[in-house]
Amino acid sequence: MENNSKDYIIRAIAADDQIRAFAATTKNMVEYARSRHNTSPVATAALGRLLTAGSMMGSMMKGDKDLLTIIVKGQGALGGITVTADSHCRVKGYVDEPMVILPANDKGKLDVSGAIGPGTLKVIKDIGMREPYVGEINLISGELAEDLTYYFAVSEQVPSSVGLGVLMNRDNTVAQAGGFILQLMPDTSDEVITALEKKIANIESVTTMLSNGMTPEDILTEVLGDFGVRIMDKMETSFSCNCSRERVEKALISVGKDELDKMIEEGQPVELNCHFCNTNYEYSIDDLKRIRKAQDRN
Repeated sequence: MENNSKDYIIRAIAADDQIRAFAATTKNMVEYARSRHNTSPVATAALGRLLTAGSMMGSMMKGDKDLLTIIVKGQGALGGITVTADSHCRVKGYVDEPMVILPANDKGKLDVSGAIGPGTLKVIKDIGMREPYVGEINLISGELAEDLTYYFAVSEQVPSSVGLGVLMNRDNTVAQAGGFILQLMPDTSDEVITALEKKIANIESVTTMLSNGMTPEDILTEVLGDFGVRIMDKMETSFSCNCSRERVEKALISVGKDELDKMIEEGQPVELNCHFCNTNYEYSIDDLKRIRKAQDRN
């Protein structure tokens, strides 16, 4: 399942290569995820923020087959969020409890932190090594941007600033979505660090900037314009799930002969669901018998 809208990510450098930066607009991707999973506004905001982060973190990977998975597990009503991304900025994801409804927080905004609750954030990078890289932190706010800022500092030792935002329309569709990631390289001077911290403290929220018609290029110019920002690359990003009838069938094969025999005996078609894009695949009794025969042959 894929949506073909033109969300994109900009990659840039600034301050004579002392800062690297990413900014994304992801409204169509997040709206597509909302429509596939029928998420409530707060679930849309949580999933949309993590999909946006995943797309930018995917763009940081080099290898053609590199894969990144971000798993948030919380004690709040939302349960967990899982997002995966590849190096081509294709992302997919889901929330455990898509229909969660919560009152607004004390700032009148969607209470993503309350929906997630205390918990952990784990990043798994499969970059062709024998073992994948795994970094895990305890959530510090549950707002996700701050948690990822903390993750980069602790697990990857890269001082970073992450901004993420999802703005909903009154009809609960997605009005705006996007974000940025700014990262300091190891040799960044104290002057640049101080000036950047001051600048970040005074910028508007991601959703405000997007609502004012700003593009990812505009956002990076707004934040890094004083640092000699240079746009290096522009990459399309989209919600893309690689599930198929054949792939899901493998799950049926893996349940074992006894379980399949039981399904055939019950005489009812079996429906399997892809978590990531919420597509249902139905397998008739004839399909089940065919799969069972193939098991005997193997």
